[in-house]
Amino acid sequence: MSGHNKWSSIKHKKGAADAKRGKIFTKIIKEITIASRDGGGDPDANPRLRTAMQNAKAANMPVDNVTRAIKKGTGELEGVSYDEITYEGYGPGGVAFIVDTLTDNKNRTVAEVRSIFGKAGGNLGATNSVNWMFERKGRIIILKENATEEKLMDAALEAGAEDVLDEDTVWEVRTEPNDLYAVAEIIEKAFAVEESKLARIPQNMTAVEGKVAEQVIRLVETLEDSDDVQDVWANFLVDFSKMAQD
Repeated sequence: MSGHNKWSSIKHKKGAADAKRGKIFTKIIKEITIASRDGGGDPDANPRLRTAMQNAKAANMPVDNVTRAIKKGTGELEGVSYDEITYEGYGPGGVAFIVDTLTDNKNRTVAEVRSIFGKAGGNLGATNSVNWMFERKGRIIILKENATEEKLMDAALEAGAEDVLDEDTVWEVRTEPNDLYAVAEIIEKAFAVEESKLARIPQNMTAVEGKVAEQVIRLVETLEDSDDVQDVWANFLVDFSKMAQD
């Protein structure tokens, strides 16, 4: 019986990992498709596509998936038409949220996002209700095991980055939005990059703890689990030591 339970546990963990991997692939495929649609299928002439393809490589996405997504974006293959829509709102504890989506059905997506906020005790806001709390920046993520601070700092500043931040197990290279693709291209020649994308950086943080912190984290996870949601940005700060005590 214990062997059966162990196998069930392994299958459950593998199933969860595969499901997460599948969702990551879905989000990257959407980004590749819309980048190809807007800027063409040549990554050398389309920085957004080049970055999306680099993210696909970092996620170990099969090349065939990438090729099909590009062809769907350029119209060589029949595909779905996506719209980029951003939603703003507030979660528990007054935490500000920005949710970036890519969707083929606006009505379905807004209904789902509104429902997720409502069930979490939050609500959607009007356009620009919280956008002013965030600053648009380029963000490049490198695992610490793949780069020393000194070498990365030298390469990043020489490439035109603004700063290199220590974020626990990773380095985060920050750039101006328009510099992201150029800086990422240079950084990737020297270091293995986990992800590069345009980010929304909160200008001030809302401290949450206890049950409110748990509700906010659950809201983030539920939004990220939606197939239509590409990115979730929120201005909360959690003291995990206090959560552990609670």
